[in-house]
Amino acid sequence: MKKLAVILVCFLSACMAAQEASDFQIEEVTIVQRKKGKVKSRTDAFDTERVNTEELCRAACCNLSEAFETSASVDVAYSDAATGAKQIRLLGLSGTYVQLIQENTPAVRGLAQNFGLEYIPGPWMSSVQVSKGTSSVINGYEATSGQINVELLKPQTQNPLSLNLMMNSELMAEANIMGGWELAPSLYTGVLAHYTGGFMAMDENHDSFADMPKVQNANLANRWFYKHDNYTFQAFVRGLYDRRRGGQITHHSSSMSNPYLINLNTWRVEGFMKNGYVYDDESGSSVALITAVSYHDLNNLYGARTWKANQLNAYLNGIWQRNWEGTGEVDNDHRLSAGVSVNFDKYGENLQLSMINYQLDRYEVTPGLFAEYSLKYDEILSLVAGVRADYSTRYGFFVTPRANIRYTPFEWWTIRASVGMGYRSPNAISDNAFILPSSRVLYLSDIKQERAVNTGISTTFYIPLGSKELQLSAEYYYTHFLNSLVVDMDHDKHAVHIYNQTDLPGAKSFAHSAQIEASIEVLRGWTWTAAFRWTDVEQTTIGADGIARLRPKALSNRFKGLITTSYQTPLKKWQFDVTAQFNGISRLPDGFTAMGDYLGGYGTPKPITWYPQLMAQITKYFRTCSLYLGAENMTNFRQDSPIIGADDPYGIDFDASMVCGPTTGWKIYLGFRYDLEKKE
Repeated sequence: MKKLAVILVCFLSACMAAQEASDFQIEEVTIVQRKKGKVKSRTDAFDTERVNTEELCRAACCNLSEAFETSASVDVAYSDAATGAKQIRLLGLSGTYVQLIQENTPAVRGLAQNFGLEYIPGPWMSSVQVSKGTSSVINGYEATSGQINVELLKPQTQNPLSLNLMMNSELMAEANIMGGWELAPSLYTGVLAHYTGGFMAMDENHDSFADMPKVQNANLANRWFYKHDNYTFQAFVRGLYDRRRGGQITHHSSSMSNPYLINLNTWRVEGFMKNGYVYDDESGSSVALITAVSYHDLNNLYGARTWKANQLNAYLNGIWQRNWEGTGEVDNDHRLSAGVSVNFDKYGENLQLSMINYQLDRYEVTPGLFAEYSLKYDEILSLVAGVRADYSTRYGFFVTPRANIRYTPFEWWTIRASVGMGYRSPNAISDNAFILPSSRVLYLSDIKQERAVNTGISTTFYIPLGSKELQLSAEYYYTHFLNSLVVDMDHDKHAVHIYNQTDLPGAKSFAHSAQIEASIEVLRGWTWTAAFRWTDVEQTTIGADGIARLRPKALSNRFKGLITTSYQTPLKKWQFDVTAQFNGISRLPDGFTAMGDYLGGYGTPKPITWYPQLMAQITKYFRTCSLYLGAENMTNFRQDSPIIGADDPYGIDFDASMVCGPTTGWKIYLGFRYDLEKKE
């Protein structure tokens, strides 16, 4: 309560000081209409939801992993109880099956999978597009359950100076400085700078392990934009350093001869260039060349285990596009896109597990050709059909067909359907790094390419209620794996077996996901959204008795409910946001017979079928700045003993990977935003 009192005093003092300063200014008389934070196109064939800055600011949103707090579609949770790494889930599947790109270039993939969501600061983002099911073949073949595309601030549109400062009750501080400037006619540059520092390790459950590691993250980017007539050029470069220190914390480890320490160090540099030229204005014919390169290096220590790895990725995508209008009385637009792409990955990877050493050096070159046709027939029909053919130097030739259709029989009713293939090259360690802070023995098979078919259907009703509109939607998606990477934690409580689904005769792997959602602006400035999602993710694994069975996937929750509301006062003086989540507990692997084995104390059965979480934020707006005060996990629900065997971290029972709920309690935060607006 002392932390809360101190932050409340700071918040109110800052509000009063800012209000006194504003008394010397003549306020403008402005008529405003609240912009929607989440928008779904009524005419697009893809089932895509665009999350704007207004929605991102409804929570702390320190980075991309926290951008989905108010979303019913995307889940975000800690992947283990020791490193602070987060993972997302879409359509019931982990983030490894989501193609996560940054302005249509590769972003979170490969070695970046573990902490990559936290490498994209929230204040840097202008919007996030979440597409469910199969996406465009233009961006590649990797999207299985969907695609998330992050759009960063653009120097030609961003303010000359923007600040975002925040601190929470765990003494985690964050600073962001952004700016964009015009250097010459049609030439712009922008700088994005970020720093996160967490210097205090806390152990609220007194198991000797830090609840969250101490973090230092420095992130700096520079961007250029140039446009002359029909030619457009963009360049982006970024450097990042991330350091995390966790494990048994100082005041405990000082009395230990061999404390269990977690030291994670990451360096990353990346960049992209985009060139586009419209050579026929009348038909909109254009060509574009996108190139991107990144280098990721990590050196991680988990007790006595070490994981050292680096990845070089290079990407090229050349696109030709032509638009034309059809004949007839009804408007119908056509577009044909075609091109060539090449993706190159080179890994140097070494994993040392006690007596076992894995040297996993490898490289893969994947050139491909693609073509995609789009049709928009008045406001009634949209169709996107595409196919691409690729050749992998590791897995050979494969074809990716995809189709999306949108039909609007009435102005108030929209139906969408999609079907397509998705492929990915698994990375056994980085995809499953959550198992490293444990004593589990790791057994690896010869990994094959993952292949899946995704089908989905959704419908949206736009129901007028007086001057307001109720948006009611329902969806169902089914993902069927022809081959998946099986991370088998059922076979042995003290080991993890990683192998291919096709290694087990008759093995199956699939995911069902169904969701309903309703949203409405009940009064001017006051919005409500309610949603419920049910998932059934099953996979064949080998039980402790040696028999292969189809069972719910371990540590995958079965349902999620969400209620979120936001109220913004007239003239945007204050804003109040509240979000409640209801999450289902997932199945434990064989060998953990009761949830009490890791929830609510050691060995004390305490079955829980679901858990709630509550978040709230208050924002006070001024002319050029705003102050916000918020709280997360206000229900204070957490796994009291998420680390099994914490009293003997080098023993065979030590395991920090059995996480399917919050590992930290409630926390509050205070933040400040400032924008120096551009001169017209």
